[in-house]
Amino acid sequence: MATTYNNLFLDTRARLRKAGIESGQLEARELICYAADKSREQFYRDMSLYVSGEMERRVEELVQRRLAGEPVAYIVGEWEFYGLPLDISSDVLIPRIDTEVLAERGILRARAAGEGARVLDLCAGSGCVGLAIAANAPDCRVVLGELSEGALRVCKQNVRRNELNARVTCLSVNAMEPPASSLWDFDVIVCNPPYIPTGDIEGLDHSVKDYEPHMALDGGEDGLDFYRFIAAKWKNAIRLGGTLIFEVGIGQAPDVENILAQNGFEQIQTTADTQGIWRVVEGTING
Repeated sequence: MATTYNNLFLDTRARLRKAGIESGQLEARELICYAADKSREQFYRDMSLYVSGEMERRVEELVQRRLAGEPVAYIVGEWEFYGLPLDISSDVLIPRIDTEVLAERGILRARAAGEGARVLDLCAGSGCVGLAIAANAPDCRVVLGELSEGALRVCKQNVRRNELNARVTCLSVNAMEPPASSLWDFDVIVCNPPYIPTGDIEGLDHSVKDYEPHMALDGGEDGLDFYRFIAAKWKNAIRLGGTLIFEVGIGQAPDVENILAQNGFEQIQTTADTQGIWRVVEGTING
């Protein structure tokens, strides 16, 4: 019996959901769009059309990869964050919806800093946070700082893809070394550092543990190594009145608040994500 795009979509969605994949609906659509090389608009328009046997085989292959645990963003090579389309490779973490809170706080701070505000996205990964800030705070300039060469390549692709070359630059930066003298005078530093305690990585879901880059996950013995170092060594790179904004893991907010306080940050505040988890901690340098 001939299959329509709609049948294929419903079948794929049911299989993914049966496998316990909560976002089965979204993922089924992404896999079929990728296999058919269609935009979402084309996919919805063509729902009643029949698919070829070749197309069914292609989707089947992708579904098998997904059911084996490979994240859909790595299969299709892209993902969306804060409304921006982004290239994704296995050199970078897949942008999470939780991280939109970090982007949001960064956007508000960058806008408040006014024209010519300088923003650094440290441990930039795919560049998702810095690019969201650049796109939504049009008066600011953004540096994407990242150590991994593969991730830096992805950052550069995403700057081009979102046509932000005029205001966003990419630099090789090691967050665990004090900043070079060229990296000073930022109004805002946003950072989503590695924060999983080393001993917990083995216990992560295998779609994370086996596919995502460990360099972007491992935060040292208690998960707080990057927070300690950055709060101590990078505060000189922040202008007076400027802000350091961290994403934190579940249960880490009180420790990170203390780390900021110990390093002379003031007006420390914490923001929850959509799940009610304390996700972002920020503090200001006043003098």
